[in-house]
Amino acid sequence: MEGLWEHMAVVEMRKLTVIGLNLGRTPFLHELMNLGVVEINSQEGVVNDEEWMPDIFRTSNSADVLRLEADIARVSTAIEAINRYDTGKKPLFHVREEIVRKDFINHMNRTKTETEMNVDMAVMCDKQIADGLNENNRLRGVITGLKPWENLDLPLEMKETKCSAVILGTVGIKTKFQDLLQVVLEKAPSAVVQQVSTDVQQIYISIICLKEEREEVYEGLREFAFNPISFGEHMGTPKEAIKQYEIEIEENEQRVRAKEAILTELSPAKKNIQYLYDSLHMRRDRAKIVGDMLSTEMVFYFDGWVPKQAQPEVEELLKKYEYYYEIKEPEADEEIPVLLQNGGFSTPFEAVTNMYSLPSRNDIDPTKLLAPFYFLFFGMMLSDAAYGIIMAAGCWFILKKFKLEGMTYRMIKMFFYCGISTFMWGALFGGWFGDFFTVAAKTLFDVDFVIKPIWFDPLTEPMKLLIFSLILGGVHLFVGMGIQGYMSIRDGHPLDALFDIGLWYILLIGLVLFAIGGSVGPTLVTVGKGMSIVGAVGILLTGGRKKKGVLGKITGGLGSLYGITSYLSDVLSYSRLLALGLATGVVAKVINTLGSLAGGGVKGAIVLLLAFVIGTLFNIAINALGAFVHSCRLQYVEFFGKFYTGGGRAFAPFERKTKYIKILKEENNNG
Repeated sequence: MEGLWEHMAVVEMRKLTVIGLNLGRTPFLHELMNLGVVEINSQEGVVNDEEWMPDIFRTSNSADVLRLEADIARVSTAIEAINRYDTGKKPLFHVREEIVRKDFINHMNRTKTETEMNVDMAVMCDKQIADGLNENNRLRGVITGLKPWENLDLPLEMKETKCSAVILGTVGIKTKFQDLLQVVLEKAPSAVVQQVSTDVQQIYISIICLKEEREEVYEGLREFAFNPISFGEHMGTPKEAIKQYEIEIEENEQRVRAKEAILTELSPAKKNIQYLYDSLHMRRDRAKIVGDMLSTEMVFYFDGWVPKQAQPEVEELLKKYEYYYEIKEPEADEEIPVLLQNGGFSTPFEAVTNMYSLPSRNDIDPTKLLAPFYFLFFGMMLSDAAYGIIMAAGCWFILKKFKLEGMTYRMIKMFFYCGISTFMWGALFGGWFGDFFTVAAKTLFDVDFVIKPIWFDPLTEPMKLLIFSLILGGVHLFVGMGIQGYMSIRDGHPLDALFDIGLWYILLIGLVLFAIGGSVGPTLVTVGKGMSIVGAVGILLTGGRKKKGVLGKITGGLGSLYGITSYLSDVLSYSRLLALGLATGVVAKVINTLGSLAGGGVKGAIVLLLAFVIGTLFNIAINALGAFVHSCRLQYVEFFGKFYTGGGRAFAPFERKTKYIKILKEENNNG
């Protein structure tokens, strides 16, 4: 079992239990975080166990955690605010800055006070900018509401005079103003009615009448669905109020620009603020871990997981602090965290496995097995040598220029290998920017120039590529089936491997020999026929072996044999290798043909070059995306469907989870 896990690139884990004195817990946690190889389990369920003594408790430090999280949120706000107004050049990829731990500590001690002041300033400016923008949005809304009344020559605060009343409001746009005017004058003959303005929905009306006639006017307006409006908060005429609000908006904008300038000036301080952010994150993580431990007045307890190869350095640390510990193999029913460790060529393709799911405890890591197939499939689907050179060179440049980490590094490295595969298949198929060089030579120089494929041209011999694709797909499926058979043998079920995998091998290989063996020799047809019969009969007899009763076994066997249709559809899925491979070449040829329509000469060369550049970028983007997606699909559906369960939980060690800096150990520093 041990050799199997190591061979299939899933790191073997050990269960760790530790009991230590509270006196040295803080420096111990610092060093344990520096190692970054131990996953600490939460003890939340254990603390309620009746077997534990009542005086054992979980350390309550939630207040510290909440305070640190609030500090992290403030610092994050400051960084985001400064980033919005940082005029410096932004890097293509985010890369953590490397710094020795001792230098980091000294730097933080030296700059912490100034940095916290800069954080306060950035947060304050960010809030004032947000408040100013919100206020301006409010004022613009007020102005929008006042615009229809702009021609009203009455102070908005005026509701009435000694003898008269002012009524302002709106009616629907379909209302006939003359009818409204007639009704109002019937109710209040001395009233003055004015249509101030209209828009697509409403008519804006002002009415001045005697106070004693106000109720009669409202009574008359009721039939027109009159909506009264009050402007109690405004002063002066609408035009004067609008002008005042516009002045306030301009003043707010000036204050906002001043705060934005301060944030721009804080750009050089962003680096120190990022240091503070990571420092707080590490402190918060340590505080959380303390809360996950069990304690008494004198000692603390935790358990967790450690990779087998990291066991010596963990033991060395525990012995240094003279803690009691136990490291043992996990129980059969325990959920073990998963850590993948593939070397060399396979490592970048962990990205494909991680996007699907990590292996469960009973799975094997499929990365080493899927890597060569993914490499071949992607290249076949893109299949243009020049595109492959561009992709590989671009990824190589990124890897050299940026110190990428984690999933980003794996993806870029994987696409580097995929670019090499694309170049190889493109050279075999004769694709160099499609047929650009042939078209350019003929259009611009009237010269016949053809780059011949090393193998064959899929556009002229598509059936050849289809057959090859299906053969490659069959090999892919057979490997997946073989892994399932291997797992059955590993788990002590060799008959399952024979009946569920071996018989299918015999049947499927027999059918292939029966179908195409005649092109080699009649003997192969006979062999294929015999293998097909043996395989089919074997599946029929054994497919329902786990069912109860004779009828159940018969129907189970028939159901298993019917599964041949599933294998047929799986093999046909690999025809997408042909489809996407042809798509790249066809699109490239169409682009080159369109570019050549302008003919020769300077004008023709410019048009051809423009079509070439724009079309090439489009073709690479679209078909590289298609190759990526469909290569993944062939792994996830066809390949994984034969043996892989997934659902594993990723190993999450207690380590420095920093965003902006990468702290190096002093011994790794050559400076």
